Amino acid sequence: MPMSSESRFRVSTLPVVSVVVVFLGLALAGPLCAETRRVPQDFPNIQAAIDASSAGDTILVSPAEYREPLRLTPGLTLRAVPGGRGDEDARPVIDLGGAPGTAPGIEMAEGCVLDGFEITGVGAYDEETWKRHHETQGEELGDDEGSVQAEGTVPAIRAAGVACTITNCVVHHNGDVGIALQGKVESGDLVRVAGNRCFRNMGGGIGIALQASPLVSGNECYENLRAGIGCRAAAGIIEDNFCHSNVRAGIGCREGATPIIRANRCVKNRRAGIGIRMPQTRPVVIDNECAENAMAGIGSRDEAAPIIQGNHCHHNQLAGIGSSNGTRPLIVKNRCIENGAAGIGLDGNVSAILLDNECVDNSLVAIGVTNQSQARIERCRCERTGNMPPLIAIRGGSRASIVESEISGGGVAGVLVEGEATIQQCRFLARNENQGTAIWVWAGSELVAVDNETNGYRSAVKATESAVEIAENRFREFGSCAVELKACVDAVVRDNIGVSADEAGVFLKTDRDDTQDVNNSVAVEASDR
Repeated sequence: MPMSSESRFRVSTLPVVSVVVVFLGLALAGPLCAETRRVPQDFPNIQAAIDASSAGDTILVSPAEYREPLRLTPGLTLRAVPGGRGDEDARPVIDLGGAPGTAPGIEMAEGCVLDGFEITGVGAYDEETWKRHHETQGEELGDDEGSVQAEGTVPAIRAAGVACTITNCVVHHNGDVGIALQGKVESGDLVRVAGNRCFRNMGGGIGIALQASPLVSGNECYENLRAGIGCRAAAGIIEDNFCHSNVRAGIGCREGATPIIRANRCVKNRRAGIGIRMPQTRPVVIDNECAENAMAGIGSRDEAAPIIQGNHCHHNQLAGIGSSNGTRPLIVKNRCIENGAAGIGLDGNVSAILLDNECVDNSLVAIGVTNQSQARIERCRCERTGNMPPLIAIRGGSRASIVESEISGGGVAGVLVEGEATIQQCRFLARNENQGTAIWVWAGSELVAVDNETNGYRSAVKATESAVEIAENRFREFGSCAVELKACVDAVVRDNIGVSADEAGVFLKTDRDDTQDVNNSVAVEASDR
């Protein structure tokens, strides 16, 4: 008998419906099969629970001391159960007792999560060695000693080429680096290290190396033998960490590393707050606070090329931002306040661009450009009350262009030139009645000063045995003479306007007949200071 159309529809759809039901069952079975295991309730030790688990499973570990290294498996969550033993802050402790070994305390795996553990005694912590290196600011440490990628380094926690999450752990008193992140993650998934506390490790607190590209955020790293966080030949994002009192830098970046270092607080480290070095090292360093460090707030050297933007560097013992030995930094919109040496210091064949920076009340200079360095300084504000050094010093055959900047105060000079300088559209404001010279040019130097304004300096420009062009400036409230030239051959002084509070004031004094004194004028006006 022929089938009805309704019967034919039911038969033809049966295989499809069956397949859908099977697939739905399989899809639902995955999460339903994930299990939770407990240590020590279900297993006497953690590794036994790991070995019995599969991807998607969770192991909950109660507070106790566990003397076993751990090797995690893919997709596993290993989580501490807080509290217990009468202490709500108690956590499970992986303590290997300081015995030498070749395996890390915890080896991470792809897709796994480690949360809330304490890890200590992985390798030997040596208090006397730590104290010795602390006293010498780590100067006697070998370049690779205790570093994340060095042969023989045994981390407390290691993630080698796997995407994983390490959170809320306390990692301390270990023989090498606390948390080591190594290698490129082929899956492209994220390595996340957040909310951990790493201290008194004989290497760095957190080390990033060998093309790793993690997110490292919200950690506290202190009193580690190397950097709080170190990045070598790697990338990633290092943000919102608190790195203080480390024997070397708060955050160190080297060997071609290119991370984003953002919104960290680096305080009271024995060297720089953030230290950057070596060729091809090009981090973006943005919106960090670097304070009270024993060297620079942010230091770069050895041909590195960082972007340094929007940082607040204050009360460091040396420069707020210091660059040396052939670096090529871009330094933009930083605030460098009350540092022990320069606000921004460039020393030793540095080539830098400085834009929109604020350098206030630094003990020596606001900006120093020294030893064959060169700089473009635009829209910067340099200010200091009192003290003898100049606000901007260009020395040792260096070259600088200073444009649209404000120089307020200064000691012997607003700008001292021992090299080559072009100063254009700048405003100089003296801070007291005995302020010295706005622009002081030393022998053998070159100056072009165009369209500037000075107010209140005893002299606007003073130059000796130099090549100078001084044009279209406005010099107000100077003393007896606005421009003083001594043995300056073929100097050009033209189209300037001077206003003096001294009735005997003159615009130009020169001992050379070949000085081009063209269309300069001076008026006497009572001082409003």
